[in-house]
Amino acid sequence: MVIDGYPFTSNYFDRDGLRLHYLDEGSGAPVVMLHGNPSWSFYYRNLAQELAKDHRVIVPDHIGCGLSDKPDDDRYAYTLQSRVDDLTALLEHLGIERDITLVVHDWGGMIGMSWAVEHIPQVKRLVVLNTGAFPLPNGKKLPLGLAICRDSPLSSLLVRGFNAFAVAASYVGCKRNPLSPKLRAAYTSPYDSWENRIATQRFVQDIPLHAGDRAWKRVNRTADNLHKLASLPMLICWGMLDFVFDEKFLAEWEKRFPAAEVHRFADCGHYILEDAANEIIPQVRDFLSRHPLAD
Repeated sequence: MVIDGYPFTSNYFDRDGLRLHYLDEGSGAPVVMLHGNPSWSFYYRNLAQELAKDHRVIVPDHIGCGLSDKPDDDRYAYTLQSRVDDLTALLEHLGIERDITLVVHDWGGMIGMSWAVEHIPQVKRLVVLNTGAFPLPNGKKLPLGLAICRDSPLSSLLVRGFNAFAVAASYVGCKRNPLSPKLRAAYTSPYDSWENRIATQRFVQDIPLHAGDRAWKRVNRTADNLHKLASLPMLICWGMLDFVFDEKFLAEWEKRFPAAEVHRFADCGHYILEDAANEIIPQVRDFLSRHPLAD
């Protein structure tokens, strides 16, 4: 698939017979970027190109997303645990064992932090972009649109039939700089059929709200161990007009990581790297330079 603005060489990792697509650009200390739902590695294209000048940048597409395979449920368990296991296997395959800078957005936060609390010596710096790594904060309810896609009998028709979740995200995800038709097409292009939209639906259905939900124990175990990462340098860049990951989520991050460097973007939404790329990319570059890795 040739996509404007995505000038990368595709790599594939065999994950139990499934192809997991990933970018592996540049050389140097590794920066691992994890996307969410319903985006894919395309989200990180500009940040990846910049940091690849002097880092080794790894950007996977989760199974079912982007240019990775999109298997049925009988070939892949679409759970948070599977995502963490996939990341562990990929990094082991690539021999990435130390000095990792982790960049996370949306579901990438839960996946990345769940992995990080189990691999603390390997992680050195954290960049957090509109995401969570804990249950819904106090006072935060699941937005109606997400609740419909998660629990309604119409979920399959909306998410897999009409691609409503991915299309809606491409419109409401940016506030300062709405996506152009070409960019909206790039975001939604991997999700062009009922079969190819399975991960979009399964991610929403895996949102942990109650004890008994498949991801509930894993989410709480991660949340209980986040304090072990609190001494690491952390940069938080936050679009304040995100209707899901809003100020309540940001407040939870700040409570758990009081030493974090926080930049708020009052007029930006969920796809913060689209809304404020010209500001955030230099901020990430500056953050890395101010927190160099030990030799």
